[in-house]
Amino acid sequence: MLSGTASTHVVRLVRDAALAAGVPAPLLAELPGADDASLAEDRHRVPLATLVRIWDLLAHTLPPGVPGPGTPSAPSLDSRTRRTTGPGGTAAPSKKALAMTTTAQPTTTTREIRLAARPVGTPGPEHFTLATAELPPLAEGQVLVRNTWMSVDPYMRGRMDDAPSYIPPFELGAPPEGGAIGEVVASRSPDVQVGATVSHFLGWREHAVLDAAHATVVDTADVPATAYLGPLGTTGLTAYLALTEIAPVREGDTVYVSAAAGAVGSVAGQIARRLGAGRVIGSAGGPAKTALLLSEFGYDAAIDHRQGDLPGQLGKAAPEGLDVYLDSVGGDHLDAALEAMRPRGRVALVGAISGYNATAPVPGPDLYRAATKELTLRGMIVSHYLDRFPEFVGTAIPWILDGSLRTRETVYEGLEQAPEAFLGVLGGANTGKMLVRLG
Repeated sequence: MLSGTASTHVVRLVRDAALAAGVPAPLLAELPGADDASLAEDRHRVPLATLVRIWDLLAHTLPPGVPGPGTPSAPSLDSRTRRTTGPGGTAAPSKKALAMTTTAQPTTTTREIRLAARPVGTPGPEHFTLATAELPPLAEGQVLVRNTWMSVDPYMRGRMDDAPSYIPPFELGAPPEGGAIGEVVASRSPDVQVGATVSHFLGWREHAVLDAAHATVVDTADVPATAYLGPLGTTGLTAYLALTEIAPVREGDTVYVSAAAGAVGSVAGQIARRLGAGRVIGSAGGPAKTALLLSEFGYDAAIDHRQGDLPGQLGKAAPEGLDVYLDSVGGDHLDAALEAMRPRGRVALVGAISGYNATAPVPGPDLYRAATKELTLRGMIVSHYLDRFPEFVGTAIPWILDGSLRTRETVYEGLEQAPEAFLGVLGGANTGKMLVRLG
């Protein structure tokens, strides 16, 4: 007897095709797990034998001369997203073969944003171009993903330069890499099914072909898919590890976070509060953002860096000094924080956006103060900590569900707007996570 289960998403697709071909609805409803109530629950699993039986009924219902569901020219169940195949006759496939089976790819071309030129200083729209590309056929173990969301992040500015770094530069004439969420529309992997929602790092394009091992299936039953690019993505992981491991917060600490209304900072203030910080201070640009720091993101005091005199504002917000500083800005923010740090304070260096567009070496702070105060300054590259995602996601999802972790998103619509969204995040146009909706 055939064992195993299939997702309701796949079974619904094949069931609907069978109904359209004339298979009687009562006959389908009698099959285990194929009734409307069962198939309405996305988290429900359907016996694999049911899926094979529906395929058999569909194959026998099609008139002579009409391609069966196992034929490459079979009609698409949804030409925009996916196709599903089954046996062309009555013989049931093995479980492994069933898991690996797909039809022809739903699409063979896609649109993508490419890096057209390397900027010197501040990048602009002229450094990107929109192009149409051919998709390679799926190899065994690969999936085709229709991207629905993509992320743009400040670190991408460094990868536009052809210079030594902790990560290779983006290739000229090719799409950049970056976080993305999408739906699997074709699969040649038994581990990732058609219909699954996955996260991966081939953003900046509407479709991506990648090894299934590089796609992470995410659970969207309780949280939106976009959460896996923000509070449950690398920016959330950065905030969490920065304050638990890189510059750990202790009970009663005074904590300062720069870029506090951004993707990392908006999460970091709330985590610091949860970790027992006695006072949490954030800096952001403009009164709208500083108001959000106080009303939504868990901060006790907010500094508007556009008003100038950072040392003075920080001194008033933390008259007794700082114990922890999470730095995403560098430059004058780091300089002011070092001046305000208490002896043996801890600094997490996770970014330096103030210098990303610089064309000459950026003056650094007076590190002698760090020596005399016995401060700990520690850098962090989040890609070195990806193995910590299960721990972090398991910790953070309950915070989102109980409302204690609140987030914001700034959304641009369409792949064409991806460069504009990226330029916006470099200029501080976002509140919370900057995202591009692709479909």
